[in-house]
Amino acid sequence: MGEVKRTKLSVKQERAILVSVILPNSTADPRDPLGELASLAATAGAKVVGTVKQKRRRIESKTYLGSGKASDIAQLAIKENADVVIFDNDLSPGQIGALEKIINEEADRSFNDAIKVLDRSELILDIFATRAQTSEAKLQVELAQMEYTYPRLMKMWGHLERIKSGAGGGMGIGTRGPGETQLETDRRLVRKRISDLRADIKKVQDRKTRLVAQRTATHFTICIVGYTNAGKSTLFNTLTAAGTYADDKLFATLDTKTRAWKLERGTEALLSDTVGFVRDLPHGLVASFKATLEEAVHADLLLHVLDVGHPHAQQQFDSVHQVLDEIGVKDKPEILLLNKIDTPEGEEHYPFWRALITGSIPISAKTGAGAAELNEAVYQHVLGHQVEVTLELDLTNGKLLSFIESHTRVLDRQFVDGKAIITTVMGKKILADLSANDQVKVESVNSPRA
Repeated sequence: MGEVKRTKLSVKQERAILVSVILPNSTADPRDPLGELASLAATAGAKVVGTVKQKRRRIESKTYLGSGKASDIAQLAIKENADVVIFDNDLSPGQIGALEKIINEEADRSFNDAIKVLDRSELILDIFATRAQTSEAKLQVELAQMEYTYPRLMKMWGHLERIKSGAGGGMGIGTRGPGETQLETDRRLVRKRISDLRADIKKVQDRKTRLVAQRTATHFTICIVGYTNAGKSTLFNTLTAAGTYADDKLFATLDTKTRAWKLERGTEALLSDTVGFVRDLPHGLVASFKATLEEAVHADLLLHVLDVGHPHAQQQFDSVHQVLDEIGVKDKPEILLLNKIDTPEGEEHYPFWRALITGSIPISAKTGAGAAELNEAVYQHVLGHQVEVTLELDLTNGKLLSFIESHTRVLDRQFVDGKAIITTVMGKKILADLSANDQVKVESVNSPRA
């Protein structure tokens, strides 16, 4: 049959067959290999109508799982009237094309009504396309989709048409793309678009790096990280009353939010929420979202939110650290937050994790339980980065006085003979900058008062 056409407009919920090929080095949870893929599929708008699992020692080069199993999938798709087959594996362009050919010929599906075959990366990219809200996130998603699709153009020309539909709803899974790019007419346009996107994202990354570096220089910065749907945005809202969108969905938000978090005794820090992590996140997506994750790279402290009652909590814990390693975040101070202790599962399992990870804190992002202990722990981290300083400077230097008032916690002010003598608590980075300023005299440096 001809290549699969994937641009059919549809408002119905697509019926999906989920497939997991379990290899010796599989990262899927052996107790429930298709659990996360089912959640991803539901997030993308599919209705799961069948599942197929196969253990293999090695992949089959042509169809990944063998033509016999592909035929079994086709029969299941016929029985369940499926629209899409989703693999919890990354497939090559040739494997997707061969699978689509076998399945659709056996199912006797026409060119315009063909059953699609998607792999895990494409499903995740599709979800991100529906979640991107800001221009920055849309650029990053488009680049990741382009880089995924371009190597597949030779053998999967039918994939091109899915990408011109835009990121709106109403399209089937795998058809939501970055916008009107007319990829089907000229691959050269794809290369140029990728080049332009990289240049635009480089500008975003450079600007974001400068912005984050400036914030880090003047404030203690904290970044919330964790597996998708672990409760990060809910915790962010609880601590800052920011009103960030939070829902019981995978990848509920893609855009980093930063707000002031008032701690104890007048101390303030900047708290950032980030996109949720997931196992086997497509490498192109990690690379293109580096700007979004810049907050974690430069943060003084990480708050790692773990859904402690989740049956795959250990795997999620490991996956987060794997992604952090990939983006260059290593050996950074971290507090593990054992979230959802307000659920029966969380209440049962948090004592194990608290004994396992020194300094971990049981919390409920939803109810605020554990917030006082978290506040105190973070405050102690902030104190470790702060000092109490007595400064002397000219009263006429209004710009410098204004900087000290707005960027430090002033404890005492005295004005003597045209001089301002100010005792204040500040971060060590600000102290370094002020020490290099010949208009300021540093009289004393001490540990901050408790």
